[in-house]
Amino acid sequence: VGESGCGKSTLALAALALLPAEARVTSGAIRLDGQDLARMPETALRPLRWRRMAYVPQSAQNALVPVHSLRRQFRDTAAAHGMRAAEADARAAGLLRRVELDAAVLDRFPHELSGGMRQRAMIALALLFDPALLVADEPTTGLDVIVQRQVVDLLRDLRRERALALMFISHDIGVVAELCRDVAVLYAGMVMESGRTAEVFARPDHPYTMGLQRAFPDIRFPERSVVSIAGYPPRLAAAPVGCPFAPRCPFAEAICCSVTPPLVTTAPGRRVACHFADRAEALRERA
Repeated sequence: VGESGCGKSTLALAALALLPAEARVTSGAIRLDGQDLARMPETALRPLRWRRMAYVPQSAQNALVPVHSLRRQFRDTAAAHGMRAAEADARAAGLLRRVELDAAVLDRFPHELSGGMRQRAMIALALLFDPALLVADEPTTGLDVIVQRQVVDLLRDLRRERALALMFISHDIGVVAELCRDVAVLYAGMVMESGRTAEVFARPDHPYTMGLQRAFPDIRFPERSVVSIAGYPPRLAAAPVGCPFAPRCPFAEAICCSVTPPLVTTAPGRRVACHFADRAEALRERA
């Protein structure tokens, strides 16, 4: 979770080894079934994509081919991995029914479907080979709240039914709080805070997470004002010096502008990148 431009989609594409040719993973590891995807050659990655790991992009309308029917797109994806057309048709019909679409939409083109229908069709396409990992990049963006609810409920049900590992990318902390067990709060390409979602949002330790909370309306507290985070995210052409959030942080001190805080463990399963993580309770009160 994080603002636009914080690196969420870049991280998603890195997890699928789909970064542009000029991009490099220079440290760390990305493991699926014990294999480090960041170090695997493309010839070994291609059989894994869609079979073991699949992707639901931010805009289904831009991801689906406008001049091909859904049936053609299911068949093309299936053929790329050795599945016959008849089997692809049968699986596609079943998956479309699972995402609450009639199998008749297989013969429709993307422009003939509503935004919510396209998004559900994209989810069905991603499940064609029953992958172990599903990366969903802001799949509810641009949808009305009723359709958002349907998509979130669908993802929750699919995760439970198919034992999916779901990596969910969003700027909407309300959806993340409802759908995700664990959360990583990103800013300027760095993890500011991570841990169990309920714990992070109940007692945020990083000023950026506190700011995200204050900027999000909560129907449980209608009297609480919504406060935006001042300033703008940094340009990342050059790596920021010190904490990247320091120019916008109301609690920043001199050390924040010169020394990058390490991501330290503050409790079991909980990590924070802030020089003043030990003062989190006092900062929450001030926030």
